[in-house]
Amino acid sequence: MTAQGADQPPQPLPLSVDRTSPVPLYFQLAQQLEAAVEQGRLAPGTLLGNEIELAARLGLSRPTVRQAIQSLVDKGLMVRRRGVGTQVVHSQVRRPLELSSLYEDLEAAGQRPATKVLRTTTEPATAEIAAALGVAEGTEVHLVERLRYAHDEPMALLRNHLPPDLLALTAQELESTGLYRLMRASGITLHSARQSVGARAATAGEARALDEEPGAPLLTMERTTYDDTGRAVEFGSHVYRASRYKFDLQLLVR
Repeated sequence: MTAQGADQPPQPLPLSVDRTSPVPLYFQLAQQLEAAVEQGRLAPGTLLGNEIELAARLGLSRPTVRQAIQSLVDKGLMVRRRGVGTQVVHSQVRRPLELSSLYEDLEAAGQRPATKVLRTTTEPATAEIAAALGVAEGTEVHLVERLRYAHDEPMALLRNHLPPDLLALTAQELESTGLYRLMRASGITLHSARQSVGARAATAGEARALDEEPGAPLLTMERTTYDDTGRAVEFGSHVYRASRYKFDLQLLVR
């Protein structure tokens, strides 16, 4: 199988299978293709070569190759286009559940993050926001609403409420880096957070912003972050495209 880019001649991928392994052959191939996508060796928009040629090169049956590719289509990493072939769509972002910003996580993963600021304003705190930030209901708090991109694709819609007089933020600053990095630069020491993760269907407005269909599945995250004095410094309410994004957790036995 070759990666057929628009600006480069096709280059064969270094693929192989181990017939002595108990791991199914289709899964071995799928894992290698997925790794090539995540490492950028199969970039978004790349067309995959002929399935028959790949099957012959690896000594596999065509149904085995088709099953491997279909598993990546099912994950949303590739798409079959009539008259075009199988095309790489994107690599799915895997985010560890740590006290880090989405911008920093995307940057560390080589995902070329970008930000569009939709709103930066003040508004009266609702009961939920007031409880999270430790202020009286109706207190004017800062609202920052952004659309976060990776590889020029919308990934997440971010809403963050900040206590009054915490720090001054400009749209230009928010589009150049992450919120947590701006907080640290202003002398705020982030210490801990409480976070919940869920899922729901996209509203019409969210679907337009994230380039999804209305009702598409979204991952949700709410987080209250505290500094080293125990003060709440932000309440985030974010939605992520489930087709592009997942959270990773490490579980330990006690």
